[in-house]
Amino acid sequence: MQTVVTAARLWDGTSLHENPLILIEDGRIHSITSRESAELPARARVLDYHGATIGPSFFDVHFHGAAGHDVMEATTPALETIGRFLASRGTAAYLATTVTAPLDATLRALDGIANEIAKLPEPGRARPLGIHLEGPFLSHEKRGVHPPDLLLPPSIATFDRLIDAAHGHVRLITIAPELPGAEELIRHAVSCGVRVSLGHSNATAAQTKAGIAAGGSSATHTFNAMRALDHREPGILGTVLTDDSLYADLICDGVHTTPEIVRLFWRAKGPERAILITDALAAAGMPDGEYFLGGFAVEVKGDRAMARGVLAGSVLTLDRALSNFVQFTGATVDQGLRLLTRNPAAMTGLDHRAGSIVPGRAANLVAVDEQGKLVASIIAGMQVN
Repeated sequence: MQTVVTAARLWDGTSLHENPLILIEDGRIHSITSRESAELPARARVLDYHGATIGPSFFDVHFHGAAGHDVMEATTPALETIGRFLASRGTAAYLATTVTAPLDATLRALDGIANEIAKLPEPGRARPLGIHLEGPFLSHEKRGVHPPDLLLPPSIATFDRLIDAAHGHVRLITIAPELPGAEELIRHAVSCGVRVSLGHSNATAAQTKAGIAAGGSSATHTFNAMRALDHREPGILGTVLTDDSLYADLICDGVHTTPEIVRLFWRAKGPERAILITDALAAAGMPDGEYFLGGFAVEVKGDRAMARGVLAGSVLTLDRALSNFVQFTGATVDQGLRLLTRNPAAMTGLDHRAGSIVPGRAANLVAVDEQGKLVASIIAGMQVN
Protein backbone atom coordinates (compact mmCIF):
# COMPACT_ATOMS: atom_id res chain seq x y z
CA MET A 1 0.00 0.00 0.00
CA GLN A 2 1.15 3.52 -0.73
CA THR A 3 1.40 6.03 2.11
CA VAL A 4 1.29 9.79 1.73
CA VAL A 5 2.75 12.05 4.39
CA THR A 6 1.84 15.71 4.37
CA ALA A 7 2.26 18.63 6.77
CA ALA A 8 2.67 22.38 6.80
CA ARG A 9 6.38 22.22 5.99
CA LEU A 10 9.16 19.85 5.06
CA TRP A 11 12.81 20.31 5.98
CA ASP A 12 14.52 17.72 3.82
CA GLY A 13 18.02 18.09 5.24
CA THR A 14 18.88 21.02 2.99
CA SER A 15 15.88 23.22 2.27
CA LEU A 16 12.52 24.15 3.71
CA HIS A 17 9.41 23.45 1.58
CA GLU A 18 5.79 24.48 2.11
CA ASN A 19 2.84 22.05 1.94
CA PRO A 20 4.84 18.93 1.05
CA LEU A 21 3.43 15.71 -0.29
CA ILE A 22 5.70 12.73 0.36
CA LEU A 23 4.78 9.47 -1.37
CA ILE A 24 6.07 6.29 0.29
CA GLU A 25 6.13 2.84 -1.29
CA ASP A 26 7.48 -0.32 0.36
CA GLY A 27 8.96 1.69 3.20
CA ARG A 28 10.96 4.03 0.96
CA ILE A 29 10.53 7.57 -0.31
CA HIS A 30 9.10 7.35 -3.81
CA SER A 31 8.64 11.04 -4.57
CA ILE A 32 8.45 14.47 -2.97
CA THR A 33 6.05 17.02 -4.43
CA SER A 34 3.59 19.57 -3.03
CA ARG A 35 -0.15 19.58 -2.46
CA GLU A 36 -0.46 22.29 -5.11
CA SER A 37 1.32 20.29 -7.80
CA ALA A 38 0.10 16.73 -7.19
CA GLU A 39 -3.10 14.91 -6.30
CA LEU A 40 -3.40 12.34 -3.54
CA PRO A 41 -3.31 8.75 -4.86
CA ALA A 42 -6.82 7.36 -4.69
CA ARG A 43 -6.08 4.38 -2.43
CA ALA A 44 -3.17 5.70 -0.42
CA ARG A 45 -3.11 5.87 3.35
CA VAL A 46 -2.73 9.53 4.32
CA LEU A 47 -0.79 10.78 7.33
CA ASP A 48 -1.54 14.50 7.63
CA TYR A 49 0.28 16.41 10.36
CA HIS A 50 -1.44 19.79 10.34
CA GLY A 51 0.82 22.67 11.33
CA ALA A 52 3.86 20.44 11.83
CA THR A 53 7.25 20.32 10.15
CA ILE A 54 8.44 17.03 8.65
CA GLY A 55 12.15 16.30 8.96
CA PRO A 56 14.55 13.35 8.76
CA SER A 57 14.58 10.99 11.71
CA PHE A 58 17.20 11.75 14.33
CA PHE A 59 20.73 10.31 14.41
CA ASP A 60 22.46 10.05 17.83
CA VAL A 61 26.25 9.69 17.58
CA HIS A 62 26.79 9.35 21.35
CA PHE A 63 24.42 6.85 22.92
CA HIS A 64 25.08 4.21 25.60
CA GLY A 65 21.64 2.78 26.26
CA ALA A 66 17.97 3.19 27.11
CA ALA A 67 14.87 1.30 28.27
CA GLY A 68 16.85 -0.56 30.92
CA HIS A 69 19.58 -1.85 28.60
CA ASP A 70 23.18 -0.90 27.84
CA VAL A 71 24.57 -1.33 24.31
CA MET A 72 27.55 -3.18 25.80
CA GLU A 73 25.21 -6.04 26.68
CA ALA A 74 25.50 -6.57 22.92
CA THR A 75 22.64 -9.06 22.74
CA THR A 76 19.78 -9.22 20.28
CA PRO A 77 17.06 -8.74 22.96
CA ALA A 78 18.86 -5.72 24.45
CA LEU A 79 19.42 -3.97 21.13
CA GLU A 80 15.89 -4.77 19.93
CA THR A 81 14.43 -3.20 23.09
CA ILE A 82 16.68 -0.18 22.69
CA GLY A 83 15.72 0.11 19.02
CA ARG A 84 11.99 0.13 19.73
CA PHE A 85 12.37 2.78 22.42
CA LEU A 86 14.51 5.06 20.26
CA ALA A 87 12.13 4.75 17.31
CA SER A 88 9.24 5.88 19.51
CA ARG A 89 11.23 9.05 20.30
CA GLY A 90 12.08 9.93 16.70
CA THR A 91 15.54 8.37 16.46
CA ALA A 92 16.12 5.94 13.60
CA ALA A 93 19.91 5.65 13.75
CA TYR A 94 22.63 5.78 16.37
CA LEU A 95 26.24 4.93 17.08
CA ALA A 96 26.41 2.30 19.82
CA THR A 97 28.80 3.94 22.27
CA THR A 98 31.09 2.02 24.58
CA VAL A 99 32.44 3.14 27.95
CA THR A 100 35.88 2.33 29.32
CA ALA A 101 35.84 -1.27 30.59
CA PRO A 102 38.27 -4.18 30.87
CA LEU A 103 39.72 -4.69 27.41
CA ASP A 104 38.44 -8.26 27.06
CA ALA A 105 34.91 -7.14 27.98
CA THR A 106 35.08 -4.33 25.43
CA LEU A 107 36.30 -6.71 22.73
CA ARG A 108 33.40 -9.09 23.44
CA ALA A 109 30.89 -6.25 23.36
CA LEU A 110 32.26 -4.93 20.07
CA ASP A 111 31.94 -8.35 18.46
CA GLY A 112 28.32 -8.66 19.61
CA ILE A 113 27.37 -5.15 18.50
CA ALA A 114 29.02 -5.71 15.12
CA ASN A 115 27.00 -8.89 14.60
CA GLU A 116 23.81 -6.93 15.25
CA ILE A 117 24.85 -4.15 12.88
CA ALA A 118 25.34 -6.72 10.12
CA LYS A 119 21.74 -7.94 10.38
CA LEU A 120 18.99 -6.63 8.14
CA PRO A 121 17.04 -3.77 9.77
CA GLU A 122 13.89 -4.73 11.63
CA PRO A 123 10.71 -2.75 10.92
CA GLY A 124 9.80 -0.11 13.45
CA ARG A 125 13.18 -0.01 15.19
CA ALA A 126 16.16 2.28 15.30
CA ARG A 127 19.38 0.62 14.28
CA PRO A 128 23.06 1.17 15.03
CA LEU A 129 24.92 2.41 11.95
CA GLY A 130 28.28 1.97 13.64
CA ILE A 131 30.18 2.14 16.91
CA HIS A 132 31.60 5.04 18.91
CA LEU A 133 34.53 4.15 21.17
CA GLU A 134 34.42 6.45 24.19
CA GLY A 135 37.62 5.30 25.85
CA PRO A 136 39.99 3.89 26.79
CA PHE A 137 42.32 6.65 25.48
CA LEU A 138 41.10 9.43 27.79
CA SER A 139 42.62 11.89 30.26
CA HIS A 140 42.82 10.85 33.89
CA GLU A 141 42.16 14.46 34.94
CA LYS A 142 39.00 14.69 32.84
CA ARG A 143 37.86 11.08 32.85
CA GLY A 144 34.41 11.76 34.33
CA VAL A 145 33.04 8.39 35.45
CA HIS A 146 35.39 6.31 33.31
CA PRO A 147 37.28 3.98 35.71
CA PRO A 148 40.82 5.34 36.14
CA ASP A 149 42.44 1.92 36.43
CA LEU A 150 41.05 0.89 33.03
CA LEU A 151 42.18 3.91 31.01
CA LEU A 152 45.00 3.13 28.58
CA PRO A 153 47.65 5.20 26.85
CA PRO A 154 47.05 5.71 23.12
CA SER A 155 48.23 2.61 21.30
CA ILE A 156 47.88 1.73 17.65
CA ALA A 157 48.14 -1.97 18.50
CA THR A 158 45.27 -1.74 21.00
CA PHE A 159 43.21 0.36 18.59
CA ASP A 160 43.69 -2.26 15.88
CA ARG A 161 42.46 -4.98 18.24
CA LEU A 162 39.33 -2.91 18.89
CA ILE A 163 38.76 -2.34 15.18
CA ASP A 164 39.17 -6.03 14.42
CA ALA A 165 36.76 -7.04 17.19
CA ALA A 166 34.20 -4.59 15.78
CA HIS A 167 34.54 -6.12 12.30
CA GLY A 168 35.39 -2.70 10.93
CA HIS A 169 32.21 -1.04 12.25
CA VAL A 170 33.92 1.59 14.44
CA ARG A 171 32.88 4.93 12.98
CA LEU A 172 33.97 7.36 15.74
CA ILE A 173 36.46 7.39 18.61
CA THR A 174 36.96 9.92 21.40
CA ILE A 175 40.63 10.63 22.21
CA ALA A 176 42.28 13.09 24.58
CA PRO A 177 44.76 14.79 22.21
CA GLU A 178 47.34 15.72 24.89
CA LEU A 179 48.21 12.13 25.78
CA PRO A 180 51.60 10.82 24.60
CA GLY A 181 51.07 8.97 21.33
CA ALA A 182 47.68 10.58 20.69
CA GLU A 183 48.69 12.40 17.50
CA GLU A 184 50.06 9.20 15.95
CA LEU A 185 46.90 7.30 16.92
CA ILE A 186 44.66 10.03 15.52
CA ARG A 187 46.45 9.89 12.18
CA HIS A 188 46.21 6.09 12.17
CA ALA A 189 42.51 6.09 13.06
CA VAL A 190 41.74 8.55 10.29
CA SER A 191 43.69 6.40 7.82
CA CYS A 192 41.41 3.51 8.83
CA GLY A 193 38.29 5.55 8.01
CA VAL A 194 37.43 6.31 11.65
CA ARG A 195 36.42 9.84 12.64
CA VAL A 196 38.17 11.23 15.71
CA SER A 197 36.43 13.36 18.31
CA LEU A 198 38.53 15.23 20.87
CA GLY A 199 37.25 14.96 24.41
CA HIS A 200 37.65 13.87 28.03
CA SER A 201 40.64 16.11 27.78
CA ASN A 202 42.76 18.53 29.80
CA ALA A 203 44.55 19.71 26.64
CA THR A 204 45.99 23.16 26.17
CA ALA A 205 45.04 25.13 23.09
CA ALA A 206 48.30 24.12 21.39
CA GLN A 207 47.75 20.42 22.15
CA THR A 208 44.18 20.65 20.85
CA LYS A 209 45.32 22.32 17.62
CA ALA A 210 47.88 19.54 17.17
CA GLY A 211 45.09 16.98 17.54
CA ILE A 212 43.04 18.80 14.91
CA ALA A 213 46.05 18.99 12.58
CA ALA A 214 46.50 15.22 13.01
CA GLY A 215 42.92 14.66 11.85
CA GLY A 216 40.53 15.35 14.74
CA SER A 217 37.23 16.48 13.26
CA SER A 218 34.85 16.89 16.20
CA ALA A 219 34.60 17.45 19.94
CA THR A 220 32.84 15.24 22.48
CA HIS A 221 30.11 16.68 24.78
CA THR A 222 31.45 20.22 24.63
CA PHE A 223 32.03 21.88 28.04
CA ASN A 224 31.77 18.54 29.86
CA ALA A 225 34.97 16.67 30.80
CA MET A 226 37.03 19.48 29.27
CA ARG A 227 39.69 21.84 30.60
CA ALA A 228 37.95 25.01 31.78
CA LEU A 229 38.15 28.14 29.65
CA ASP A 230 40.82 30.64 30.73
CA HIS A 231 41.48 33.99 29.12
CA ARG A 232 45.24 33.36 28.92
CA GLU A 233 45.09 29.62 28.19
CA PRO A 234 41.87 28.95 26.24
CA GLY A 235 42.58 25.22 26.27
CA ILE A 236 40.55 22.65 24.41
CA LEU A 237 37.26 24.45 25.09
CA GLY A 238 38.38 27.78 23.67
CA THR A 239 39.79 26.04 20.62
CA VAL A 240 36.67 23.97 20.02
CA LEU A 241 34.43 27.03 20.21
CA THR A 242 36.52 29.12 17.82
CA ASP A 243 37.75 26.63 15.22
CA ASP A 244 35.23 26.83 12.38
CA SER A 245 36.48 23.60 10.80
CA LEU A 246 35.58 21.51 13.84
CA TYR A 247 32.23 19.90 14.56
CA ALA A 248 31.21 19.89 18.22
CA ASP A 249 28.44 18.06 20.03
CA LEU A 250 26.48 19.04 23.12
CA ILE A 251 24.18 17.44 25.71
CA CYS A 252 21.24 19.87 25.64
CA ASP A 253 19.39 18.75 28.76
CA GLY A 254 19.64 21.78 31.07
CA VAL A 255 21.72 19.64 33.45
CA HIS A 256 25.02 19.12 31.65
CA THR A 257 24.67 22.55 30.07
CA THR A 258 22.52 25.51 31.13
CA PRO A 259 20.45 27.55 28.65
CA GLU A 260 23.06 30.33 28.70
CA ILE A 261 25.81 27.87 27.74
CA VAL A 262 23.64 26.36 25.01
CA ARG A 263 23.20 29.84 23.54
CA LEU A 264 26.95 30.42 23.69
CA PHE A 265 27.55 27.08 21.96
CA TRP A 266 25.02 27.95 19.23
CA ARG A 267 26.58 31.34 18.58
CA ALA A 268 30.07 29.83 18.44
CA LYS A 269 29.46 26.74 16.29
CA GLY A 270 26.43 27.79 14.25
CA PRO A 271 24.22 25.70 11.97
CA GLU A 272 27.05 24.07 10.01
CA ARG A 273 29.10 22.56 12.85
CA ALA A 274 26.85 22.11 15.91
CA ILE A 275 25.53 18.64 16.83
CA LEU A 276 23.13 17.53 19.57
CA ILE A 277 23.66 14.22 21.35
CA THR A 278 22.14 12.47 24.34
CA ASP A 279 24.98 10.52 26.02
CA ALA A 280 21.99 8.49 27.26
CA LEU A 281 22.41 5.44 29.46
CA ALA A 282 20.14 2.51 30.29
CA ALA A 283 18.00 4.69 32.59
CA ALA A 284 16.62 6.75 29.68
CA GLY A 285 12.88 6.11 29.56
CA MET A 286 12.94 4.39 32.96
CA PRO A 287 11.95 5.39 36.53
CA ASP A 288 14.44 6.59 39.13
CA GLY A 289 16.74 3.91 40.47
CA GLU A 290 20.08 2.17 40.02
CA TYR A 291 21.27 1.26 36.55
CA PHE A 292 24.55 0.22 34.96
CA LEU A 293 26.84 1.99 32.52
CA GLY A 294 29.24 -0.61 31.19
CA GLY A 295 30.26 -2.39 34.38
CA PHE A 296 29.54 0.16 37.11
CA ALA A 297 26.43 1.34 38.92
CA VAL A 298 24.77 4.69 38.25
CA GLU A 299 22.13 6.25 40.50
CA VAL A 300 19.35 8.11 38.68
CA LYS A 301 17.07 10.66 40.28
CA GLY A 302 15.01 12.96 38.11
CA ASP A 303 17.11 14.20 35.21
CA ARG A 304 20.45 13.45 36.89
CA ALA A 305 22.52 10.28 36.59
CA MET A 306 25.39 10.15 39.10
CA ALA A 307 28.25 7.77 39.82
CA ARG A 308 31.03 8.35 42.32
CA GLY A 309 29.81 11.92 42.81
CA VAL A 310 29.93 13.04 39.17
CA LEU A 311 27.47 13.13 36.28
CA ALA A 312 27.39 9.82 34.41
CA GLY A 313 25.67 10.24 31.10
CA SER A 314 22.07 11.37 30.86
CA VAL A 315 18.47 10.25 30.58
CA LEU A 316 17.91 12.58 27.62
CA THR A 317 16.25 11.66 24.33
CA LEU A 318 16.88 13.57 21.10
CA ASP A 319 13.27 14.72 20.79
CA ARG A 320 13.68 16.46 24.17
CA ALA A 321 17.08 17.79 23.13
CA LEU A 322 15.47 19.41 20.09
CA SER A 323 12.65 21.07 22.04
CA ASN A 324 15.13 22.22 24.70
CA PHE A 325 17.39 23.69 22.03
CA VAL A 326 14.55 25.62 20.39
CA GLN A 327 13.41 26.90 23.79
CA PHE A 328 16.91 27.80 25.04
CA THR A 329 18.16 29.54 21.89
CA GLY A 330 15.13 30.81 19.95
CA ALA A 331 16.36 28.91 16.89
CA THR A 332 13.79 27.84 14.33
CA VAL A 333 12.70 24.22 14.20
CA ASP A 334 14.47 23.59 10.89
CA GLN A 335 17.69 25.05 12.33
CA GLY A 336 17.38 22.75 15.30
CA LEU A 337 16.61 19.70 13.17
CA ARG A 338 19.90 20.12 11.34
CA LEU A 339 21.83 19.55 14.58
CA LEU A 340 20.51 16.03 15.06
CA THR A 341 20.13 14.92 11.44
CA ARG A 342 22.30 16.36 8.69
CA ASN A 343 25.26 17.47 10.84
CA PRO A 344 25.88 14.18 12.67
CA ALA A 345 25.47 12.31 9.39
CA ALA A 346 28.00 14.57 7.67
CA MET A 347 30.46 14.43 10.57
CA THR A 348 30.48 10.62 10.58
CA GLY A 349 30.52 10.27 6.80
CA LEU A 350 27.14 8.53 6.91
CA ASP A 351 25.19 11.21 5.04
CA HIS A 352 24.39 8.64 2.35
CA ARG A 353 22.39 6.69 4.95
CA ALA A 354 20.92 9.26 7.33
CA GLY A 355 20.23 12.93 7.84
CA SER A 356 18.15 13.82 4.79
CA ILE A 357 14.93 12.97 2.96
CA VAL A 358 15.49 11.99 -0.67
CA PRO A 359 13.73 9.62 -3.08
CA GLY A 360 14.98 6.07 -2.83
CA ARG A 361 15.99 6.32 0.82
CA ALA A 362 14.18 4.62 3.71
CA ALA A 363 11.16 6.66 4.80
CA ASN A 364 12.46 7.54 8.26
CA LEU A 365 10.74 10.78 9.23
CA VAL A 366 9.68 12.86 12.18
CA ALA A 367 6.91 15.42 12.53
CA VAL A 368 7.57 18.18 15.07
CA ASP A 369 5.56 21.20 16.15
CA GLU A 370 6.69 24.83 16.24
CA GLN A 371 8.29 24.32 19.67
CA GLY A 372 10.31 21.36 18.40
CA LYS A 373 8.20 18.81 20.27
CA LEU A 374 7.75 15.43 18.64
CA VAL A 375 4.35 14.88 17.03
CA ALA A 376 5.06 11.61 15.23
CA SER A 377 7.89 9.21 14.43
CA ILE A 378 7.80 7.28 11.17
CA ILE A 379 10.21 4.39 10.55
CA ALA A 380 10.25 2.79 7.11
CA GLY A 381 6.93 4.44 6.33
CA MET A 382 5.16 3.28 9.51
CA GLN A 383 4.18 5.56 12.39
CA VAL A 384 5.59 3.95 15.52
CA ASN A 385 4.46 6.27 18.33
